[in-house]
Amino acid sequence: MFLIRLSRHNPSSFTLLTRRLHDQTTSSRLRDLYNFQSPPPLSSENPDLNQKNNNKKKPKPQYRPPSSLEGVKTVHSDLPFDFRFSYTESSSNVRPIGLREPKYSPFGPDRLDREWTGVCAPAVDPKVESVDGVEDPKLEEKRRKVREKIQGASLTEAERKFLVELCQRNKTKRQVNLGRDGLTHNMLNDIYNHWKHAEAVRVKCLGVPTLDMKNVIFHLEDKTFGQVVSKHCGTLVLYRGRNYDPKKRPKIPLMLWKPHEPVYPRLIKTTIDGLSIDETKAMRKKGLAVPALTKLAKNGYYGSLVPMVRDAFLVSELVRIDCLGLDRKDYKKIGAKLRDLVPCILVTFDKEQVVIWRGKNYKPPKDDDEYSSFIHRESSIDSDGDLSCSRGAQDSPDETTRT
Repeated sequence: MFLIRLSRHNPSSFTLLTRRLHDQTTSSRLRDLYNFQSPPPLSSENPDLNQKNNNKKKPKPQYRPPSSLEGVKTVHSDLPFDFRFSYTESSSNVRPIGLREPKYSPFGPDRLDREWTGVCAPAVDPKVESVDGVEDPKLEEKRRKVREKIQGASLTEAERKFLVELCQRNKTKRQVNLGRDGLTHNMLNDIYNHWKHAEAVRVKCLGVPTLDMKNVIFHLEDKTFGQVVSKHCGTLVLYRGRNYDPKKRPKIPLMLWKPHEPVYPRLIKTTIDGLSIDETKAMRKKGLAVPALTKLAKNGYYGSLVPMVRDAFLVSELVRIDCLGLDRKDYKKIGAKLRDLVPCILVTFDKEQVVIWRGKNYKPPKDDDEYSSFIHRESSIDSDGDLSCSRGAQDSPDETTRT
């Protein structure tokens, strides 16, 4: 009766009520038979759905490429010398007057247990605050003892000839190129890598460092504890030693970038010592008009330049060297080396020319052989060998290691 009365007053409400009753009966039957639970209706009153809509996706973090500076332990090296970028083109006797950048270590942050002073990483005092690169004198004696232990007994003439023959260009391509930066720190690691497979390695020297080959040979033997058994122009043969063990090679941390060179005093002064301003100007003008002694080629061999300048000073007080085409840093380094080796006074670097003056009281140095220790070694080298100056300067280096 109640349903009949309700249907008469409002037929739509009756239809809604019957549908609800039908849904409840069907859902109860499905729940009993199949354990079925009907999904919630799609309405805005559902709190779970509103919460999902409000929870938007968080933005992904930006991609960060993997870095070689992360997760690297601090390296300790027992090598008894100060680490520098270039051993032949820098001197501990010359004190810089400033730095071009903060003291960022080129080995990377916290990768080496040595303090970087802006010039070198000293081996003794890790808390050096000055830029003075003076090395501890005790380290030289320690290096000498280590080198004597590795070298052992001296080589015989037959053994030396055999090593030189093995390092000919037609026998092996193992070669280390030494360029304008000289003997760099990372080159030590390259030399030790070659010594894993061969007793000796060929070192090809070109550019500014060849002006003072005695200095190059000294640092090669001093820093690698090896022995130069042959020298022919800019080509050297570096022997590792009788008692050398590749498994006990020293650990050499690598430099990740080239540090900026510090600021050094100016090479060319406003007035030359002992002359007035007018006399200095007249000398510079006269020096640029003097016939050039020689023209230097880029990345050439300059080993004969110092004796040429000394001979020219016997005739003329001013010498001009044509450096057209060379980098400004290169002919400035050439002038600085000539000033110390000849010795002489620098006049000007204008128009890519190096003009030097012998001075008022010039005395020619005594004739001495710079490489007297190699006289007996080079005397037995055949003149028709592959290690010739002209051919070595023209051929492109077959090198697996380039710095």
